[in-house]
Amino acid sequence: MAQVRLGENETIESALRRFKRVVSKAGILADAKRHRHFETAVEKRRRKAVARQRRKYSRS
Repeated sequence: MAQVRLGENETIESALRRFKRVVSKAGILADAKRHRHFETAVEKRRRKAVARQRRKYSRS
């Protein structure tokens, strides 16, 4: 669970910005989007293959 403590004299806007950054780094929204619909085995294999290719070419 992502959690942000509000500091003394900190505005809600800055705390919200920090919270969004923490949620983004944790991958919570990406995970929720991925689980929004049922994913068949073929779709899962295809998504993982694309991610593998992306990682392979980003290292070069």
